[in-house]
Amino acid sequence: MNKYFVPFRQLRQQPTIVVDSTGQGAALTLAHWRGAATPEPLRDDTSAGSVLRALRQAATPGLEAKAVTTNHFDVDGFVGVWALLNPELALQHEHLLRLVATLGDFREINWADALADHALQLVCWLNAEEKARFYEPFGAPARRRREDEASAEKFEWFLPRFAEVLLDPETGRAAWEPEYQRVKQGVALMQSPATMLRRYPEVGLVVVRTPRPVSYYALFGPTAGADMVLSIYDGQRYEFEYKYTTWIDLESRPTLPRLPLLELATQLNDQELAPHRWTFDGITDTGPLLRLSGKTLTKAQRYADPDQRPIHASSIPAEQLEAEIVAFFRRRYAGIQPRRYWSWAEIREVGEGR
Repeated sequence: MNKYFVPFRQLRQQPTIVVDSTGQGAALTLAHWRGAATPEPLRDDTSAGSVLRALRQAATPGLEAKAVTTNHFDVDGFVGVWALLNPELALQHEHLLRLVATLGDFREINWADALADHALQLVCWLNAEEKARFYEPFGAPARRRREDEASAEKFEWFLPRFAEVLLDPETGRAAWEPEYQRVKQGVALMQSPATMLRRYPEVGLVVVRTPRPVSYYALFGPTAGADMVLSIYDGQRYEFEYKYTTWIDLESRPTLPRLPLLELATQLNDQELAPHRWTFDGITDTGPLLRLSGKTLTKAQRYADPDQRPIHASSIPAEQLEAEIVAFFRRRYAGIQPRRYWSWAEIREVGEGR
């Protein structure tokens, strides 16, 4: 009997594999969430990567369970669920699926990879169909629905249709092409002389100076290996962001813990003469932003691309802002060594200076 998807609320009704989430009673957990009970040999940067590892280790305890679930819909989680239901096809396309999961979750990709365009097409197809037929990521609460329940409808639609687009992206061109073209335009700008990247590896920061906001897939593509990005746009418009790589348990490399951004925001507000104020998200947000705010952004708006939201002009010159942010992190990270598998309790202790 082949594996099958069940809504998250049915987790305990039969032995169930949980992907890209956690739940009591799981027969097997395959997730990169911080503290998830993923077996050590199966740990990977993405949850889909853990699934693909498991498919190559058939004796993994719990892998015999037929039911598969997750508590939300996103690219990484979907690829993991789909791979468990379609193991032979998944292993035939393992490298491509790993690119898709990484691009979907971390917004990172090496554009020189021969399969990078194919991966982008698949991610854009998933994005476009999700928004057109259902709702945008993190959009369930606005519709007074629970994500773990509402997302099941997405899986029911996507699971039987993904293979066709995987094998022949042209079948989904009408859906994926608009975002694909927008991303490729952003990539061209990021790879042009108009864009400059400055790296501060001692604190895991990349500073991107580029004329205008672009999609995350274009912006974060060249920042692999870093966990913070300061984007500097023309007109003294700025955004700082902690990447999703520090929300999960990253397997491939050690990371520094996230720091609360209140102190840094206060420093910037003390200098800011523009009518807006520097605001920030908490460290447990999937991608905390520090930015000049007008109207408060919803979670769905924060998750959306930078070129899809307003970014206000600051009175602080770019060189001064960059220096302030670099100095803050150099001071706060002094004496702290990067490592794997920080717990949230340990992250909070570092943030409190303990």
